[in-house]
Amino acid sequence: MTAAFDGVLMGGYDAALFDLDGVVYLGPVAVPGAVEGIAELRGRGARLGYVTNNAARTPEAVAGHLRELGIELDDDDVVTSSQAGAHALAQRFGCGAKVLVVGGEGVVAALEEEGLVPVATADDDPVAVMQGWSPDLTWNQLNEAAIAIQRGAHWLATNTDATRPTDRGIVPGNGAAVDAVRTAVAVEPEVVGKPFRPLIDEVVRRLGCRRPIFVGDRMDTDISGATEAGLDSLWVLSGAHGPVDLLAADARSRPTHIGADLSALGQPARSVELADNRARCGMMEVTVDDGRLVITEPPTDRAQSVDALWALAQLAWRARDSGHDLDPEPSLKVLEALR
Repeated sequence: MTAAFDGVLMGGYDAALFDLDGVVYLGPVAVPGAVEGIAELRGRGARLGYVTNNAARTPEAVAGHLRELGIELDDDDVVTSSQAGAHALAQRFGCGAKVLVVGGEGVVAALEEEGLVPVATADDDPVAVMQGWSPDLTWNQLNEAAIAIQRGAHWLATNTDATRPTDRGIVPGNGAAVDAVRTAVAVEPEVVGKPFRPLIDEVVRRLGCRRPIFVGDRMDTDISGATEAGLDSLWVLSGAHGPVDLLAADARSRPTHIGADLSALGQPARSVELADNRARCGMMEVTVDDGRLVITEPPTDRAQSVDALWALAQLAWRARDSGHDLDPEPSLKVLEALR
């Protein structure tokens, strides 16, 4: 990385890979501070990639949305789970293979990009089914998928996110539709989106980076996916998961770094000093008192709240890894403003 990032988190990496929903935007609106944070990173010479489990739109459409929000980027900077899925199917079945589409334009375009033939009915004898989220998903598509899979078609799901964060709240994701098909078939799908490796491997391949950091808002997909791919991660509080999810994370779902939002990449990395029954991050100290996690002095701003949360996480994880749990409730009440 360039000297422009000396002394800050981004300095240890040659690229930043952003999840989109909950990190860069919430539905049609930008996450507060995301546009400015990305502009600063880009202006200082950072290589940036945009990664989404959402299979509904083409990379060009996603890039267009980002430009509407004020983000400068190239279409090729965006990689979707549809692209990762189509690439996997092309490698397995070869150019010209028929694939039943469960989803919308993003799935169709990705299949065509790889030389595969999208079809709409099981009666076209597809060799595979590719299922991705779409706002126009129909029961008929789910029916055709179940029929094709029962006839022997390979089943690939772009992702299995149970929910999606939006500007209006949390709504069902592609995983809910995958579950609907699963009730009718006796097989499990191949999954290419986070937390599985293919999507992250695809974006690393396309961007040509060697030591990227992955920025996400979910433990179960973003952070686990980064861990699975051997990448460091930054978890941000702007999306689906919050302090309770962080403290409950298992070993493979724990981020390398945390921040209030993606602008943390341009700030010094948080570090924690751990002692027997206390942890300190910045000016914030957390202690263990009779099995409870207690913040010794309440934070006075958002940055201190994130410092306190990071110290809390280290003590909570250490206790869990040694076979017992600590009660975080007193401290979580202090940090309620983070959500």
